[in-house]
Amino acid sequence: MRLRGDGIDVVIEASHATALEFCLIDQPHTPQQRETKIPLFGPLSGVWHAHIPGVSAGQRYGIRADGPWDPAAGHLYNPAKLLLDPYAKLLDGLPQLSRALHSHEVTMGLAPASDPWHPSRIDSASYMAYGVVAPVDDFDWGGVGRPDVPWDKTVIYEAHLRGLTKLRHDLPAELRGTYAGLAHPAMIDYLKTLGVTTIELLPIHATMTEPHLEGMGLSNYWGYSTLSFFAPNARYATAQAQAEGPLAVARELKGMIRLLHQAGLEVVLDVVYNHTCEVGLGGPTVCWRGLDNLVWYLHDGSVPARYADVTGTGNTLDFRRPQTVAMALDSLRYWAGEYQIDGFRYDLAVTLARGYSGFDPDHPFLMGLMTDPELRGLKHIAEPWDLGPGGWQTDGFPVPIAAWNDHFRGDVRSFWLSGPKEMAAARPCGNARDLATRLSGSADLFGRQEPMGNHGPCGSVNFIAAHDGFTLRDLVTYEHKHNQANGEDNRDGSNDNRSWNHGIEGPGPEPLNGGSGHHLASLDLGTDAIERLRLRTIRNLMATLSFSAGIPMFGAGDESGRTQQGNNNAYCQDNAISWVNWNLAPWQHDLWATMQFLLSLRRDHPVLRPAEYLTGRRSRLGLPDLGWYKMSGREVSHERWHQADFRAVQMLRHSPETNLRDALVLINGNLDNTDAVLPLAKQGRHWELIWDSTWEHPDESTYADSGEGPQTVAPGASAVPVHLLSTRLYLSTV
Repeated sequence: MRLRGDGIDVVIEASHATALEFCLIDQPHTPQQRETKIPLFGPLSGVWHAHIPGVSAGQRYGIRADGPWDPAAGHLYNPAKLLLDPYAKLLDGLPQLSRALHSHEVTMGLAPASDPWHPSRIDSASYMAYGVVAPVDDFDWGGVGRPDVPWDKTVIYEAHLRGLTKLRHDLPAELRGTYAGLAHPAMIDYLKTLGVTTIELLPIHATMTEPHLEGMGLSNYWGYSTLSFFAPNARYATAQAQAEGPLAVARELKGMIRLLHQAGLEVVLDVVYNHTCEVGLGGPTVCWRGLDNLVWYLHDGSVPARYADVTGTGNTLDFRRPQTVAMALDSLRYWAGEYQIDGFRYDLAVTLARGYSGFDPDHPFLMGLMTDPELRGLKHIAEPWDLGPGGWQTDGFPVPIAAWNDHFRGDVRSFWLSGPKEMAAARPCGNARDLATRLSGSADLFGRQEPMGNHGPCGSVNFIAAHDGFTLRDLVTYEHKHNQANGEDNRDGSNDNRSWNHGIEGPGPEPLNGGSGHHLASLDLGTDAIERLRLRTIRNLMATLSFSAGIPMFGAGDESGRTQQGNNNAYCQDNAISWVNWNLAPWQHDLWATMQFLLSLRRDHPVLRPAEYLTGRRSRLGLPDLGWYKMSGREVSHERWHQADFRAVQMLRHSPETNLRDALVLINGNLDNTDAVLPLAKQGRHWELIWDSTWEHPDESTYADSGEGPQTVAPGASAVPVHLLSTRLYLSTV
C-alpha cells in the first residue's frame, strides 16, 4: 500500500480468498469509531488490488477477507475479523487478546468451543491494531551515512534496547528504556569508550505477547513474537513520541540511528522472519492466518491440516513460497533504506532457507541477501539452527553470511568452566585442542571451499554468552538454571550450560563448604577465594573472546558482571532480572576496565584480529604466522594435542611487517601453577608482559606486591611463573 496521486494504491496477497475489503477506520479507539469498507479487485494470480481516491497519510485502516471455512483443508476465512496489512509501515495501537481475535469460537479460556471448529461471529475491529497510511518521510539524515566498519575490526555488543537504559541513572527519566535513551550522549560515550563498534539490538519490530504469557501476567520481553515486519515497536519510543503518533515513533528511531552513525557506531537488527505472533493453529488471528493460512504457514501435508512447527513457537512461515520470500526481502530492503540499518541477525535462520528437501544453501532467500544491490553490502549474521530435521547448520551458510558459532561457545565454556569443575572433582576433562581451534578462527567450520566459499575467520561470530542463556557472571556462579520466575516450573531453558559455580551455588562470598569447593582450598586465594576465582574465570573468558580470530560478540552488561540471578531464559522478564543494573560495585568497575583494555588491545594490534586464516607458514623472518608451544618453549607435537592432560599452551601470532608487534598468549587451564619458557620473538626483540588475568585491574598487577611487576622477558630466558587457570598476553617490543 502506498500513496499515489489523489489517493492510495492497495495490493494484498490472498490467493484462496473469495472477497477482500479495504477498511478505512475513522475516529479510532473511541465510541464513535466507524468503518468504511471498500471492495478490492481480484484475485489476479492470487493478488487483490485497487486504487482508492481520497485517502491521505495518517488514515487508519485494516483488511477483511472472506473465503472458504474449511479447517480440515487449512482454510480459516472469517470476514468478522479485521486483519492487519502485513506490509503496514506504521501501526496505531496493539491487539488486545480476547475471544474476538480468534477465527473460531473459543471459550472464556480461549480453548476451542467445539469440534469441529465453528467460525466466530464476534467482530474484532475494536480489539485490533490498525495500519496507518505512511507519508513520504522527509527525515533529514544530515549527510550522515553508514559507518561501514570492516568485518575484522567489528566488535558486536548485543543489547535489549529497553533493558540497556531502563536503569541508567545519568539519563533523564523520560528517556530511559527508549530509542532516544540509547542515543543520549552518555550512552554513546559509554559504548565508544568501551570499544564496541556495532550494536546488535534484540527485535524492535512491533510485537504481540503470546496468550500463555499474558495469562501469567508476563510479556514477551525479548520481542521474538512479531506482529509487523515493517513497523517499529512503539513501546520503545518516548511517551511524547507515542502521544504524537506512529510517525513520531518512526522519526525517533531514525534520530537514534543517525546519532549512533554520527558517532561511528553501527546498528544491526535481530529480525524474526521464521514465525509470527499468531502462535499455534488455535491462536489469535491478526494478519497472515486470516489472509491465507494455507499459503503463509508451513503445514505438514496431513488432513486435517496441521502446522509443521520447526521453530518451537507453534507456527512456521513457509519459505518454500515466493510470497514469504518476497515479504522478508521487502522488509529487509525497507529497513535498510528507510532506516539506514547496517545489517541483520536472522533468528532461527535455517528456517528461512528450508525448501522441499530441507535446508538449502542455494535457497532463493539466501541468494537474495547475496545479490540484491540494497542488501548485499550489509552485515548478515545467521543464527544457524532451528528445531527441524537437519536443523544445525553452523557451517552451512554461504559467503558472505556470517554465523553465530555455537562450537566456540561450547568449547570455550568446556575449557574454562566445566573442565576445571571436573578436575576439581578429580574427574577427567577435555584438553586444549578444541580451544586452539576456536582461538585460530574455527577453520574446521568456516574454511570450506567452493561451492560454499571460504568465509575466513570473519565468518565466525564468536560468543560465550548471549541473550539466550546464562550471562558471563552467571556462568561462573550457577551450575543449574533458576527459571522459576518464568512460571514453567523451571522446565524451560537449556540444561546444557557447561557452567561452574566454583563450589557454591549462587552469589558469594562464602566459605568453602563441600561440593567441588573443597578441592579448591589449595588455591590459597584468601577468605573470599571463590569470588576471586570466579572473577578470574570471567577475565579468562573475556580474554579468550578478545584474542580469538573471528568477530567477538559480548552481551550487554557482561562487561561489568551483570546477573540474571541464574535465569537462563529470561525472555519474559521485563524487570530487574533482565535490565542492566548500572549501580556498580568496585569489582564491577575493575571488570569493566579489563574489558575496555582488552578491546583496545584488539583494536590497536592487527595481529590479534587476523582477517585470514593463519596456517603456520614461516615469514622471511623465520617465524610461523601461527605457532603453538608447550610451556617448555618447544613446539607442540601432533601426539601432544591428543593427550588428555594437555591444558597449558602458548599461542604465537606473528606478523611479517617489521613495524607491527607480535603477540604471545599463554593459557594455563590446569589447577596448578606452572613455569613457561617463552619461544623466539622477532630478531632483536624481547617479549613485554601486557596483561595477566590474575590482575584484578589492568593497571594494577598482582605481581606488584612481590616486586616482580610487569616485565620484559628475553626469549629462552629462565622460566617465568604462570598462575593456575590464567591467561597472559605478551607483545613483542618495538
